[in-house]
Amino acid sequence: MKLPNYSQALIAESKITDYLLSLTHLRGQSKARFFLRFGFSPSAWQVLADALWQHAATHEVVQVEPTPIGTLYVIEGTLVAPDGRAPLIRTV
Repeated sequence: MKLPNYSQALIAESKITDYLLSLTHLRGQSKARFFLRFGFSPSAWQVLADALWQHAATHEVVQVEPTPIGTLYVIEGTLVAPDGRAPLIRTV
């Protein structure tokens, strides 16, 4: 199954710049090192946001987990990167 309502998904700039691409964020810095290696950058944060949206639109949900704060959907598949590579990632 595809992510429900993925076409309406929004990825906030702060989620990208202050977490996924932040080398100073305690929990995000390892993710930042990963994404930066593939050519993503904080100054062009929208490129990562678009790639993540495309990831959700392209790949199937592999796991659904209900939690007290809502349902978590896990998607695995390749992500189109600015440097031309396509790393396999998992999004939640």
